[in-house]
Amino acid sequence: MSGDRGTAALPEGTTVPAQSTAATGTAARVPKYYGLKRHLLQLTETQPAGTPVPPERALAAQFDTSRTTVRQALQELVVEGRLERIQGKGTFVAKPKVAQALQLTSYTEDMRAQGLEPTSRLIEVGYISADERLAPLLDIKPGSRVLRIERLRLANGDPMAIEVAHLSAKRFPALRRNLVKHNSLYTALREVYGVTVAEAEETIETTLANPREAGLLGSDLGLPMLQLSRHSFDAEGAPVEWVRSIYRGDRYKFITRLQRPEQQPQD
Repeated sequence: MSGDRGTAALPEGTTVPAQSTAATGTAARVPKYYGLKRHLLQLTETQPAGTPVPPERALAAQFDTSRTTVRQALQELVVEGRLERIQGKGTFVAKPKVAQALQLTSYTEDMRAQGLEPTSRLIEVGYISADERLAPLLDIKPGSRVLRIERLRLANGDPMAIEVAHLSAKRFPALRRNLVKHNSLYTALREVYGVTVAEAEETIETTLANPREAGLLGSDLGLPMLQLSRHSFDAEGAPVEWVRSIYRGDRYKFITRLQRPEQQPQD
């Protein structure tokens, strides 16, 4: 009985470990799906960004599989940031992800450190009333006026992120006008109000792009995104801003250096 269990038939197309094939004398078989994905991965590693991927029909014929299987492999590689789908044109090898260090710097500084040219497009700017959630973040009373600034962040002309910043209108009067004059929010805060962001608490989560976000970022609906929430403070510990940003998960990755905490003396 134990011998029968040890040689039980495996599902068709299952990869068999090398030691098993040596014992049985049969050759390992690679599932068509994995063979297809491995081929596409090799394409992303050997071809420059912008190289077109063969049509689904051609890949299905080449690997003797269904177009549904081809779509699944393509979609997984799009989510992983290896391929990029452009509506009406096809699928292409994607540009390498932008690697950003987690540190207290501006978007402009981050992009220039990567050798990219940062630009911003103002989507919407206006005043809102602080609700019960936003008010304590800015140390103001509920109902107080808050300046809401929504911008599309680009690198070399490509949409990278949607950023929505919230600041107290009372603490930063006429900031809306000064932002237009200085273009950079942090520059306006420093030069007009004498405020510099000294520290911040940042939370990173995953989310799915809604229709509006997908349209602004030029991505597929439902593509995984990186959601960053940053709560910034000045040198005295007073809150400066609360920012929510949505980054394209297929174009962005974050890097940080970890250090082991100092060991506490033991009794």
